[in-house]
Amino acid sequence: MPTYSYFAKDQTGKPLQGRADAETQAAAVSALRARGWLVLDVRPYQSATLTGRRFLAAIRPTAWLPPRRIDVELSLQQMGVMLRSGLTLLSALGILQAQARRASMARVWRDVGERIQEGSSLADAMSHHRCFPPMVLQLVRVGEQTGSLEEVVDRAATSLESQRMIRANLITAMIYPFIVLVMAIGVTALMVLYLIPKLRQSLDALSGRLPAMTMALIQVSEFAQQYALTGLILVIVVLCFIALLRAWPPGRLFIDRTLLRLPMIGEVIRLAGTAWFARSLSVMLRSGVSLLESLRTTEGLMGNAHMARCVSNAREQVMAGGGLSEPLAQPGAFTPMLPQMVHVGESSGTLDEVLEEVADFHESQLQVAIRRFSGIFEPALIIIVGGIVGFVYISFFVGMFSIYGAR
Repeated sequence: MPTYSYFAKDQTGKPLQGRADAETQAAAVSALRARGWLVLDVRPYQSATLTGRRFLAAIRPTAWLPPRRIDVELSLQQMGVMLRSGLTLLSALGILQAQARRASMARVWRDVGERIQEGSSLADAMSHHRCFPPMVLQLVRVGEQTGSLEEVVDRAATSLESQRMIRANLITAMIYPFIVLVMAIGVTALMVLYLIPKLRQSLDALSGRLPAMTMALIQVSEFAQQYALTGLILVIVVLCFIALLRAWPPGRLFIDRTLLRLPMIGEVIRLAGTAWFARSLSVMLRSGVSLLESLRTTEGLMGNAHMARCVSNAREQVMAGGGLSEPLAQPGAFTPMLPQMVHVGESSGTLDEVLEEVADFHESQLQVAIRRFSGIFEPALIIIVGGIVGFVYISFFVGMFSIYGAR
């Protein structure tokens, strides 16, 4: 029969700690409750063998990597399932610690459990770890206050999953174009700095007059070789300037506003930001978070500074007694559909439901926009690379034929 270690309190509040034999963990909890004890934690007894396994896990190369967002998402999903099944919070945290994929995530849950045993709330204990987003902390705090922690934890996990899918779609859409762009730059540099000089040596050996196309190619190669280092330094300076500009709040606002104005790229960013805003606000409103607190938390989640400024203006408008839809209609930020649907939700008192529908719609439209962007950008890059390679070879052979024809 399995052995479980427990942590409980008796009727007088005296802490109790020990081991109990039971068929299952739930049976151990029931047996301890039958004694009139308040069960705080029940987990499988850690033998010396298990301790050795944990030591081996702790010295793995990945043991000290920070927790990933997906680790938090999966942990919250598992926590919701265990709480609905009747497990105590500390028992659920113990299982999360044992099942964590990374040792760093296990350490987080162990620390959270220890802080709860010392008297902290779950939200306060989680707030000491940067791996938990502000939205999750806000939802957990409300769930503890309303007694619906398992439901709120599920919503938090769903929101994190939605955000992860949006990021994954954006990253997936950019991977192939980025690879093609890097290859285009590499092929161009190889031809201009190495191949064309070799071709020129072959053409010079033929001692003939070169056509204008071939001469233009050679001049471009000579210019690139002469100013290659200067160009590299200039690129580094520009990238550093952009990084410094983004670190400056007004500069980041300018860059993010400019990105939203770009064709196709701006559409993708706008759809992603609108879906992100609608999903986050809907989840928090459904969980009982006030509108002002929801807007404050959502503002910090926005990846685009211009959109975050728009949310900030909306929060100030609501604080002044105004509506939410008007500030969201600021040109160039969110899609035109969002303020219209928000106005409908405010009028009907179903803002959370309307925002959920808005999020679903924009997430589907985001996938369409990403496919359209990839369908145009990828062939364009291939044509550019093919054009560069074709121009080099055509110029070379035209030069050869011209020299041989002149003999």
